[in-house]
Amino acid sequence: MQKTAYSFEREVKTHKKADVIVVGGGPAGTAAAIGAARLGKKVVLLEKSAQLGGMGTLANVSIFMPVGNVTGIYREMIKEMLADDLPAGHDESIAPQYSPFLLRQYLNDKMKKEGVDVYFHCEFVGAVREAGAIRAVIVSTREGLRAFEGERVIDCTGDARVAIDAGVSYRTGREGDGLTQPMTLMFTMQNTGKPVKPYLPEGCYYYENVSDLPQGRRLYWEQRDDGVLLVNMSRVKANGADMEQVNYAETEALKQVFSIAHYLQRTGFETYAIAHIAPQTGVRETNQIEGRYTLTEEDVVGGSRFPDAVAQTNYEIDIHSPDAQKTTDERHVDGYDIPYGCMVPATGPDNLLVAGRAISATHVAMSSMRVQATCYALGQAAGIAAALSIEDAVPVGDVEVGKVQAELSKQDARLLGKRDAKQTQ
Repeated sequence: MQKTAYSFEREVKTHKKADVIVVGGGPAGTAAAIGAARLGKKVVLLEKSAQLGGMGTLANVSIFMPVGNVTGIYREMIKEMLADDLPAGHDESIAPQYSPFLLRQYLNDKMKKEGVDVYFHCEFVGAVREAGAIRAVIVSTREGLRAFEGERVIDCTGDARVAIDAGVSYRTGREGDGLTQPMTLMFTMQNTGKPVKPYLPEGCYYYENVSDLPQGRRLYWEQRDDGVLLVNMSRVKANGADMEQVNYAETEALKQVFSIAHYLQRTGFETYAIAHIAPQTGVRETNQIEGRYTLTEEDVVGGSRFPDAVAQTNYEIDIHSPDAQKTTDERHVDGYDIPYGCMVPATGPDNLLVAGRAISATHVAMSSMRVQATCYALGQAAGIAAALSIEDAVPVGDVEVGKVQAELSKQDARLLGKRDAKQTQ
């Protein structure tokens, strides 16, 4: 008879101790690590894969969506990696494409320059709690389980993995049914300059018309003058934090990729061949923590301003149908603040912050704040807040947000407009 559960206990060797432990090396995690390191803190960044950049590299989402405030570490990245796209002002929106391979190299080099200790192939396993705080995080490494101790911990996993394990309340997906936005496997095609014979592997789909496509539309970006087509056209109904659903998504999405490429080669891209398929299917939405403040649809569409603002965006509401219907809810947004309280768990360890797409936000609000540039902004603020909480010897929830904002300004992260319309604490 199969047992329903097992108890698993062992002694785990401590590999390193740091001031700040950041779990997850995507946009939020890399920015958090930099933000804390620039305040003189010893920072360890733990990444489960072999590369930094999150969905931007692992899932080849190699285009930055326009956010209305090109600022802070995100602006710095544009200046250093994509100088031709650097806007004159912070409020001049851009949507630059980039090479995921160059971003990977850039981030590796950036972490070395900033003095951040990066550990690859370190998958989060669990949090060790003592006296109301996280004392250490346990990760699975090539040498087995190892512990990393830290005074402050920042969860940038995208799925709130650390927070959930540490007892923080959370919710998943759309209110009412828990469905999340579907997953997409990105790929690129290269113009070969000569006709390419379309090839459709066995078991794939033959798409005749646009209406047959998974999203019911053609969605791609042609990259400047290099003949590369970045394609975002697959759609799989699945929760990226659910093991069984991810197993299905990875195989279904790949079938769709070959089927879409075959369709494109017959309908206008006769000289294009598949050049690169992302190593994993991209995730838009999984879990959101219950924070001290929850960003709402009303905040997004109403342009809410907060005294404890730490990030801003005007990226549209962008909901790919959780039912996997061939629809997308797209609504214009003028601009709004994201308050610090969205990153502070309402309950749980007093030394934990959550940055990136897993902050406290409703399903609709999250669809707007989830993009890479905003996650860089949130991560930078979280790293600064974690460092200041150590200096002031206070829980992360008691940090003076004015100090965080002042340090953001020093790091060239500018908050535009007034932020005195709505109290969150």
